[in-house]
Amino acid sequence: MTASGHPAPHGAPSACPAHQEAVRLTGLEYQQSPSQLYRSLRREHGPVAPVLLEGDIPAWLVLGYSEVTYVTQHDELFARDSRRWNQWGGIPQDWPLLPFVGYQPSLLFTEGDEHRRRAGVITQALEGVDQFELALNCRLIADELIARFAGSGDAELMSGYAHALPMRAVVQMCGMPASGTDTRQLVDDLRISLDAAEGDDPVAAYGRVGERLRQLVHDKRAAPGPDVTSRMLAHPAGLTDEEIVQDLISVIAAAQQPTGNWIGNTLRLLLTDERFAVNVSGGRLSVGEALNEVLWLDTPTQNFIGRWATGDVQLGGRQIRAGDCLVLGLAAANSDPQIWPEGQVAAENAAHLSFSNGEHRCPYPAPLLADIMARTAVETLLDRLPDLVLAVDPKELTWRPSIWMRGLTELPVHFTPVVR
Repeated sequence: MTASGHPAPHGAPSACPAHQEAVRLTGLEYQQSPSQLYRSLRREHGPVAPVLLEGDIPAWLVLGYSEVTYVTQHDELFARDSRRWNQWGGIPQDWPLLPFVGYQPSLLFTEGDEHRRRAGVITQALEGVDQFELALNCRLIADELIARFAGSGDAELMSGYAHALPMRAVVQMCGMPASGTDTRQLVDDLRISLDAAEGDDPVAAYGRVGERLRQLVHDKRAAPGPDVTSRMLAHPAGLTDEEIVQDLISVIAAAQQPTGNWIGNTLRLLLTDERFAVNVSGGRLSVGEALNEVLWLDTPTQNFIGRWATGDVQLGGRQIRAGDCLVLGLAAANSDPQIWPEGQVAAENAAHLSFSNGEHRCPYPAPLLADIMARTAVETLLDRLPDLVLAVDPKELTWRPSIWMRGLTELPVHFTPVVR
């Protein structure tokens, strides 16, 4: 074992000439305009580019649509168990990306039959969610959130609406109270572990998430209810409490933060793009097109870490060594000029990789439930505040400083005050 508590590599990684030309996935330019970096990397390195993660840890960024699809369809070559990584010997215990790649006994790191078993539990638990009830619940949450700022004529929608709505919806789906100190702390810690700001401790935050969910599993084992957690506990696969905790972390994290950014990015598009401005209010077709276009061009999950090569293999003209880490460039793949040679994305096409691909994609029906939350949030807001407009110049909007998630720091708006 290494000092970081992870398995020592089978052998020291060989020096890789490509990584002498690697690009650091950091910096303001990348965070605010990642598409420019993707184009630059593609021109210089092709569909698979050498990059450096925080602390100058080498990895490969898979940029091509075909290459991402190939990686995600060949688990025997590019597996999810991070204990294969040939860099563990140089990873410190407080490495910011440890919550993403440090091996956990969760669905995310399982493979083969074990992955199918665990994914089956989540799929059946999510299939038990009544979609009409979820939509109704989201409308009620939306109405309550909108009522808090409707009388003022202005609001900041990211914190006050876009993130708050899916947070409340998903924790209620899992059997937690929609509000309260424990719930707020859980959501804050999930944000920190997924998208840490300067001064945050993502490793400690991830630990607190686990403790809160262990308590939830304990409570639901004693008093089950009509919720995702209880259905996971009752599943005949017989998952242990710790397995359920780890898989709940995956479910909640995947539902809350990306869906919140999906809502925010869609509202930004509707409020700033003249193609939607004419009939945004009540324009159901336009809302649907905007939601899908965002998944192509501003997908909430920009990059996903990762896959680990099970042996030496060629990919996109690159020699990938056993144990190398591959970052799935979902956003780069979605805008790959090989699939959009005219440079114009067809918004009605749903073949994007925003929910990944292959056996490790978001399990059905998670994307459908996320769509219900996002669509209900956007449509309800536009119904209640039909003259909603952006309160600043679009160029003043800024993106969160993250290479993983694509979401605005703030979305300030004006509207005619509504007095009830």
